[in-house]
This record gives sequence, C-alpha cells and structure tokens, in this order.
Amino acid sequence: MIYGTALLAACMLCGSYMGNILGALLGLNSDVGGVGFAMLLLLLVTNSKKLSEKLPKGTSEGLNFWSGMFLPIIIAMSAGQNVYSAISSGALAVVAGLAATVLAFILVPVLGLMSKKNTVDNAGEEE
Repeated sequence: MIYGTALLAACMLCGSYMGNILGALLGLNSDVGGVGFAMLLLLLVTNSKKLSEKLPKGTSEGLNFWSGMFLPIIIAMSAGQNVYSAISSGALAVVAGLAATVLAFILVPVLGLMSKKNTVDNAGEEE
C-alpha cells in the first residue's frame, strides 16, 4: 500500500506539473488537465507488464488498489472547483460543460453496443 501511495503521489505531482505547463503555453494561469495527465500516467504505470513482473504480489496489489481509488477521490475533490469556475466564467463554459455531459450520456450506450458486438464477433472467430 505504501508503494501505491507513493506512486499515486508521484503521478499526481507529475500530472499537475504537466497541466501547469500546458496552462502556461495556452496563456492561462492555471492547471489545465493535470488530473487527466496524472490518471493517464497512473494507468500506464500500473498496467505495465514489465513493472508487474518485477514487483512482489503485495506491492502489485497495493498499486492496483490505489489506481482504483484515484479516480473517484480526485474527481470528488476537483468537482466543486470546476463547477464554481464554470459558473463564474460565463454562459459559454456552462453550455460547453452541459454539451459534453449530454454527449457522454449519448455515447455510453453506443459504446456498450459496440463492445457487445465486438465480443460476439470474437467469440465466433474462435470456434
């Protein structure tokens, strides 16, 4: 669990740093996508075959635990800030957020159907 916590912290620091760099490149004085960068880093590291082969089982389980806990914790922490920023930034930010949310709700069933079709197609190939 300790290694998982250390990895989580390292990914969060690196992601925040990358988000601040992106924000500076865009001319903003804020972190742009730091949580997303951190999540991608954590997924890449925890799903690395080379890393999982070298680590003891307990360490690997700790990394998997924290990679599963990372997303809900960070989203809960940043959700309030994002809503406040969007509302205070004006109507365009609110409309963009609502449009992205509606699009996500529409695409989830479509992706589910595509996944089922892909599973059925792959099952037919194995026979």
